[in-house]
Amino acid sequence: MAKKELTCDDILSELKKKQFYPVYYLMGEEPYYIDIIADYITDNVLTDIEKEFNLTVVYGSDVDIATVINAAKRYPMMSEYQVVIVKEAQNIKNIEELAFYLQKPLTSTILVICHKHGVLDRRKKLAAEIEKSGVLFESKKIKEANLPAFIASYLKRKGVDIEQKAGEMLTEFIGNDLCRLTGELEKLIITLPTGQTRVTPEQVEKNIGISKDYNNFELRNALINKDVLKANRIIKYFEENPKSNPIQMTLPLLFSFFSNLMLAYYAPDKSDQGIASMLGLRTPWQAKDYMLAMKKYSGVKTMQIISEIRQADAKVKGVDNASLSDSQILKELVFKILH
Repeated sequence: MAKKELTCDDILSELKKKQFYPVYYLMGEEPYYIDIIADYITDNVLTDIEKEFNLTVVYGSDVDIATVINAAKRYPMMSEYQVVIVKEAQNIKNIEELAFYLQKPLTSTILVICHKHGVLDRRKKLAAEIEKSGVLFESKKIKEANLPAFIASYLKRKGVDIEQKAGEMLTEFIGNDLCRLTGELEKLIITLPTGQTRVTPEQVEKNIGISKDYNNFELRNALINKDVLKANRIIKYFEENPKSNPIQMTLPLLFSFFSNLMLAYYAPDKSDQGIASMLGLRTPWQAKDYMLAMKKYSGVKTMQIISEIRQADAKVKGVDNASLSDSQILKELVFKILH
């Protein structure tokens, strides 16, 4: 019986040891891990010659479940295994019928179902049959608080490290779209000067198009420190470069920070460790910004700021706003936060 709640690394480790299951049902909101597993199976289970007769790739929008089952029931030709990859499986109707095949699946078939942006109902028969005979893997969106660690780990495997600020710039600018994020990390690796193995903020600025001095992370820092001059310089830069700095990226970051700040006020233990625990931060060091902000903003003021951010978001969407531009809305919001 397959292990339950395996991570992507767990599955890859088993695959590298040639431990295969008749079915891999890969589902969830994060496409990155689904692609990693499916691509590994596609590239490594069969030799190039075996792939000619034993690798089948179909798309859910082009096939029905009967076609998938019939493909899975075929025996391999001149190979120990055949691999059937089903992409966009979320588009297949009556996929529950796969449960009947899985009651007695062919051990010579490795069936890989890629179900992105959704999950199976684990209470139904299909999920139970998958867990009996194979792997049911849910690829979940990574929390933004964990992105710096993801970036550092990804680069470390490539023999590269990254300065903290550079990692924060990538986190703030790209967010938790792992497919895009890893693509940008690969770009940074390729553009590193010969002999250099450390990614700097300057390289992120040059190659990714993020300003190291004028970005949402620096705006947040300016607000935390109540640095009026710096905050105004940043929003002026945003106004002059609206495509690179849309307010739709700024407001969620500010809302997240001040919402967490409000939670920090309710922490029984207001030490670095206590606040980190309350907010689910990976290390006490990450609580330092909240510790500083608590000295600058009262609980009442923080509640007012959260309300102002909500109102700004509504104005951006056209609610009670007939004439203000996005830059004017942001300028007004920053003024209200600082005063």
